[in-house]
Amino acid sequence: MERRLSALLVADIVGSTPAMEANEEQALRSNNACLDIMTRCIVAHEGRVFATAGDSILAEFSSPVNALQAAVDARSSVAQDDACGDIVIRIGLHLADVVVQGTDLRGDGVNIAARIQTNAAPGAIDVSTPFFDQVKRISPCVFDDMGAQQFKGVSHPMQIYRVRTASDRNRHGIVPTTSPQSAEKRPGSVLVAPFRVASSADEDQKFLVEGLTDDLTLELSRMHGIFVLSRSAADANTSTDPVSIGDALGVEYVLSGSIRKTGSRLRFNISLTETAQGQIIWADRMQGDFDEVFDMMDEITARVTATVAGRIEHTVLRAARLKRPENMSAYECYLRAIDLHRLGGVTDRHVVEALEWYDKALALDPNFGRIYAMRVCTASYLPDFNIEKAERDTARALELDPTDPEAHRIMGIIKLKNHGDFEASRYHHERAVQLAPNDAYILGRCAAFHTFAGAPDAAMDLLDKAGQLDPFLPVWVTEERCAAHYASGLYDQVLLAGGALEHQTRRSRIYQAASLVALGREEEAKAQISAAMAEDSTLSGDYIVSQELFQDKAMLAQLVTRAHAAGLPLGAAKALQPLAVAGG
Repeated sequence: MERRLSALLVADIVGSTPAMEANEEQALRSNNACLDIMTRCIVAHEGRVFATAGDSILAEFSSPVNALQAAVDARSSVAQDDACGDIVIRIGLHLADVVVQGTDLRGDGVNIAARIQTNAAPGAIDVSTPFFDQVKRISPCVFDDMGAQQFKGVSHPMQIYRVRTASDRNRHGIVPTTSPQSAEKRPGSVLVAPFRVASSADEDQKFLVEGLTDDLTLELSRMHGIFVLSRSAADANTSTDPVSIGDALGVEYVLSGSIRKTGSRLRFNISLTETAQGQIIWADRMQGDFDEVFDMMDEITARVTATVAGRIEHTVLRAARLKRPENMSAYECYLRAIDLHRLGGVTDRHVVEALEWYDKALALDPNFGRIYAMRVCTASYLPDFNIEKAERDTARALELDPTDPEAHRIMGIIKLKNHGDFEASRYHHERAVQLAPNDAYILGRCAAFHTFAGAPDAAMDLLDKAGQLDPFLPVWVTEERCAAHYASGLYDQVLLAGGALEHQTRRSRIYQAASLVALGREEEAKAQISAAMAEDSTLSGDYIVSQELFQDKAMLAQLVTRAHAAGLPLGAAKALQPLAVAGG
């Protein structure tokens, strides 16, 4: 008996029986159009339809991420297509071992996927825990934890997650918009490959490796003499061959290795390899107590910088170094929190758990400044986010460590959101870039300030550099490109940038819709807003006002008004309409 592990998608048209009774011919046309659209979305994401049953469709994928993207695209596409009428679909996703019988799939896993779909609300995409565990770190979506649910014919309750919205500005989600291309190697460039850990290692080892890889990338990115590719580019790379990595990403060196922690002892096995011939420049084994980890990281940073830049200035290293925690147990708690933060608000539960770990770290070391800033960043995912407390905490972070670029970036956006203070915001955003000139995330996020301040050309300069640091162009760079092009009146460029996204976000769709309205293409604009509303039924002009912090309120009002013309409800943003008229 042939078996294989498959990501399963089961989709169903809601209410097709009463629709068929009311107007059979019209219902059949609409249902067939809907099934055709779902099939195209499945095939586009490398899936295979293995069965249909009236108004339902069953498909398999080798990749859970592809299955999720196919589901989200199918829901949006059905909502956009007039041929589908008012059809609403619901989808169940599951990862399971299945029995292969010719072209068909059978077994308990298929039955469970069907039960998940049947239990889902109209318009919902529900996923099982095995499926969720595979996509949560690289998901383009935010999920609601629906709790344990009992399904007919299934002996044990199953934890179910429901897709809430497409996530916006996600730092750690890897949703590349382009395949790696052969690139000319940039002088003085290095990629920090994710450190390895034994496959049998426990979760303590895994979160530690993730956190230390992040910190080493950050430390190197603060050096002015070298060019460091972003962490998301490193994660998206699938090759382990330094020559292939160099050809694909345009880097001269790859820093790689493994980390192992035994009790309080930590060991680095690390090497720096040039990518022209794959020759190892140097390799070393460093070990010591965990509270010596920063000394070991300093030595690695110094040796890489000395090799890549040709020299090392200890004064520069001292100036660039983030303030060290006084208590290494606090640092371990911080790394646990960052590991949860890396999920990017995938569920509120992950956010709450991360905040608990931050609080434990602060209880152990109240003078570890970075915790205050990153706690604010994580808390911002929650609906009850307190921006006044966030400003106090970020001010404390900067008091403890005025050289932390992330704390400056966070304070810069708080100054805009809480006070509309563009001068203070400018200082903090520019300081963040000065402190981390080679951090793609810092550059990409700071670009937004210049767009909002009426200098989209300056924003594009930062985005271009971020794109060089991260050739995979993750969602947050492309979103900011859409905003910068829109602010420049380059509406065709907005459509080109947004169209490059493998998975659209609410923000990218709004900018594309407004651009289409400006170009007189209102039907296409309505399709964009319809797709956004299919993913987030609560979406309104209020979302635009909360996210797009333009100093020129006429620009903000124009964006809201154009999105409204494409079908977006105004909400409280209705008050801005007179400004749009006054501003032309």
